[in-house]
Amino acid sequence: MSLILLLLVVLALAYANGANDNFKGVATLFGSGTTNYRGALLWATVTTFLGSLTAVFLAGQLLKNFSGRGLVDSNLVTSPQYVQAVALGAGLTVLLATKVGMPISTTHSLVGALVGAGWAAGSAIHGGKLGLDFFAPMLTSPVLAIAVTGLCYPLLHRVRRQLGITEQTCLCVGQRTIEVSPGLGQAAVVQRMRQLSATVGADVVCRSRYQGRVLGIEAPAALDWLHYLSAGSVSFARGLNDTPKIAALLLIAPQFGGLEGMLAVGLAIAVGGVVSARRVAEVMSRKITSMNHGQGFVANLVTAGIVIGASRFGMPVSTTHVSCGSLFGIGTVTGQAKRSMIGKILTAWITTLPLAAALGAAAYWGISLAG
Repeated sequence: MSLILLLLVVLALAYANGANDNFKGVATLFGSGTTNYRGALLWATVTTFLGSLTAVFLAGQLLKNFSGRGLVDSNLVTSPQYVQAVALGAGLTVLLATKVGMPISTTHSLVGALVGAGWAAGSAIHGGKLGLDFFAPMLTSPVLAIAVTGLCYPLLHRVRRQLGITEQTCLCVGQRTIEVSPGLGQAAVVQRMRQLSATVGADVVCRSRYQGRVLGIEAPAALDWLHYLSAGSVSFARGLNDTPKIAALLLIAPQFGGLEGMLAVGLAIAVGGVVSARRVAEVMSRKITSMNHGQGFVANLVTAGIVIGASRFGMPVSTTHVSCGSLFGIGTVTGQAKRSMIGKILTAWITTLPLAAALGAAAYWGISLAG
């Protein structure tokens, strides 16, 4: 009975992970108007699940790290009560954040719950492993993402101009272009949007598009394909990095700890994204920074590179923090960062670890009292 309860709690955590994290890889597709919400969500679901499947072969070190071995007493990591408490504490943290639309890190939630439940169980917490194997990569990865994005975007922007690809301002309703407005300043664009909205009876939005050819291919078509590939790479990397972290909690149950456990976690992540991703999707896509297709492509490229590299070497980075860091970097370079929302997200990040630790500890005490 305890093993069935363990499986259910871990799958609930995986569902919460999908609800909060699945859309992060494709947020730039939706935010830049490259596709609609349904199209972006479908692409995220497929590519994330492919990452989950690949994790069976490439992410063994993450499985070991997130089992708790070396972080808490060795006898504790084989305790069903401890593992249930970790999954419950982390899952509740992620679900609370998803409810209010805040993109937080499942990685941070798991680490907090591992520590909190371990403390509640009377275990020593091994600070060296916590600092080196967990905190160091989690703290440096978003800073790295901001820095690399800030360097890459101006460089690729210069390359695009040298190739003769020009940028136009388009006023659109949905995916339909109403008017192209080259050379207008921001104030003039806003005024024209209001005029057109009154004329067509629908909300008119401003988008950028590119004109020109590269190797005989129209620039908009080429960039859309590259944007889709980069977004899929981020989602793939997220599945590769997150699935073993959650599946590690099933290692104490031989019947759930192998391929079957990884597949079950991957499916639960997919379901969580399909059913409950909308609120976080709106924040990631539209409330951190305005972006065009090229900016979204660069942010995805940086995120995918960092997360896939970290997964290969067993480093528990947060896809959330890396993807948000890339968007912060784009917003900083373009001057369009929405500082109030970024402040709220940073506050949510700071509170994730202590909240997950508290919930993990409370879950352990509750499970122990329940016998």
